[in-house]
Amino acid sequence: MRHLAVCLVFALLFSTIETQADDWPQWLGPDGASVWREKGIVDRFPDDGLEVRWRAKIADGYSGPAVAGGRVFVTDFVIGKGRVSNNPGGRDKLEGNERVLCFDTKSGDLLWKRENNRAYNISYPRGPRCTPTVDGDRVYTLGAEGHLMCLSVKNGSVIWSKDFGEDYKAKTPVWGHSAHPLVHGDLLVCIVGGPGSVAVAFNKMTCKEVWRALSAGDQGYCPPTMIEHAGRKQLLIWHPESLNSLEPLTGKVLWSQPLRPAYGMSITAPRLLGDMLYVSSIGSQGVLLKLKAQASGAEVVWKGEPKTAVYSCNSTPFLEGEMIYGNDCQIGNLIGVKLKDGERVWQTFEPTTGGKRRASHGTVFIVKHEDRFFLFNEKGDLILANLTPEGYEEISRFHVLDATNNTFGRSVVWSHPAFAERCVFARNDKELVCVSLAKE
Repeated sequence: MRHLAVCLVFALLFSTIETQADDWPQWLGPDGASVWREKGIVDRFPDDGLEVRWRAKIADGYSGPAVAGGRVFVTDFVIGKGRVSNNPGGRDKLEGNERVLCFDTKSGDLLWKRENNRAYNISYPRGPRCTPTVDGDRVYTLGAEGHLMCLSVKNGSVIWSKDFGEDYKAKTPVWGHSAHPLVHGDLLVCIVGGPGSVAVAFNKMTCKEVWRALSAGDQGYCPPTMIEHAGRKQLLIWHPESLNSLEPLTGKVLWSQPLRPAYGMSITAPRLLGDMLYVSSIGSQGVLLKLKAQASGAEVVWKGEPKTAVYSCNSTPFLEGEMIYGNDCQIGNLIGVKLKDGERVWQTFEPTTGGKRRASHGTVFIVKHEDRFFLFNEKGDLILANLTPEGYEEISRFHVLDATNNTFGRSVVWSHPAFAERCVFARNDKELVCVSLAKE
């Protein structure tokens, strides 16, 4: 009987481990790799569509949701006064409430909300940009005008806060603060702005500044990105003048590479594969770098030309094997590019806008799962597809939610979804949706 009891205990333990749900606690997933590692996920969508578990009402925003510990966190903006023009070159003035919302992942019930009155003076002003960053019993949020908060996961109470404009004399970028905060050990690293403080590391528990680094005319929009090469971690900070590698614990600059995107749009996170680092943006600004040993620098392997590489902006490219898969911002299509030389192998509009002609900033977000990819596009469609050197192969497609924002004469949803608990969590300017992707 004792042997039987032990066997039952181990069976229950392993069963629990196998069925334990994954979290998506920050931008691009647990390790920022755009990879979903959960098991028991559908191989293709049912003919009658996926199961929508719940829909919850929210307001405007570009912020993607974060999921951790049975809770989903998202930020939005309730407009009180002003008009949204979505003029790429001009700022709109709005007044309203910037909010942090916390929902139950199973039911969609609102557990708590934290709201503060904010004035916006930015282009494309329909709400916050940054995905919340969840770390243990705390969640960190950054508003469009540079208001950083550390909140209790349990009830949303404010533990500490910072104002980048008041505390660092940082000017709000024309398209708002968009660089998702990064937790590294005891540090919370943020893109701030202001003299000598493009990047600032705070003690995540107390908000005390640990270090500040870099000066630039503008801070840009690219999130602080942690990589590891040759056994050493490097913190990458890309502002509109250069890509910089920093020592994470001190902020010491290890190396810099000039890289100036058009319109100051340093946005997409640099992508590492082996010792190869790819960075790209609008204005045919793209470069493949080979990292040197001991974080001593990086050498240029190739630079993109007008008809080579992929110049991503709204979405982050994905590197795999001998390929780069990315969403070109000016053309608006998904492109497969050879890693070794930047040659474009194939391109298609099917997963982005579904059309045949170029669409400025046509967008699809790319997440890898096992041997295939989940793509979420600006039309609100979730797509299961194969991306290979041979081309794009669509397996399934499901319309998750409607495109409620607008740009360049078309309706769009520009918010990265979260993949957790065998579900996809996506939002537009009206609702947060949970759709099951569990295999029956």
